[in-house]
Amino acid sequence: MTCESFERHQECDRAFSGSRSDDIMAGLPYAADAESPLKPAELQVLRSQYEKEGEYVSLQTKFNFAWGLIKSDGRNDQQEGVRLLSDIFRASPDRRRECLYYLALGNYKLGNYGEARRYNDSLLELETGNLQAQSLRSLIDDKVAKEGMMGVAIVGGLAAAAAVGVGMLVRGAQRKR
Repeated sequence: MTCESFERHQECDRAFSGSRSDDIMAGLPYAADAESPLKPAELQVLRSQYEKEGEYVSLQTKFNFAWGLIKSDGRNDQQEGVRLLSDIFRASPDRRRECLYYLALGNYKLGNYGEARRYNDSLLELETGNLQAQSLRSLIDDKVAKEGMMGVAIVGGLAAAAAVGVGMLVRGAQRKR
C-alpha cells in the first residue's frame, strides 16, 4: 500500500509527481500537518512497503516513509525521517527542491532551528511567494526568539543568584572581622 491509500496525506503523491511547476509547492502541507502523527497502523504500512522494497526502494516509497516518520511523535523516528530525506536530497539532484521544505519541517520538529532555517531559506530563494515556507519561517523565528528570551531569563536568574551568594559571603566575612 502506498501513499494513495491515505487520502488526508495526498501531498506525498504531489511531492514526487514529476511536475516541476508551482503545483508541487502548492501541495505542500503547512507545518501544523507535521504535528499530527499517522496512526501506528498507517506508519506500519509505510514501513512495511519500505522494507519490502529493500535495496531497490523507490524514491516515492522512501519519501512517503520519511514523511510518516517526521510526523511521528518519537524523536528517533523524526531523526530517521530527516536522514532518509537527506539521502534523497543528496542522491537525487532533480528532487532537491521538493526535499527542502520537508527537511526544514523535520529539523524544526527536532528543534534544529538553524538547519530548519537554512533549508527553508533555500526554498524561499527559489520560491519567494511560497506561503507554506513563509509560514514556517515565522514559526522558526518565533521559536528562536522564545528560546533566546528563555536563555536570557535563565542567565539573568543565575546572575542574580550568584550576586546574592557573593553578597552573603562578603557580609559573612565582614562580620568575622
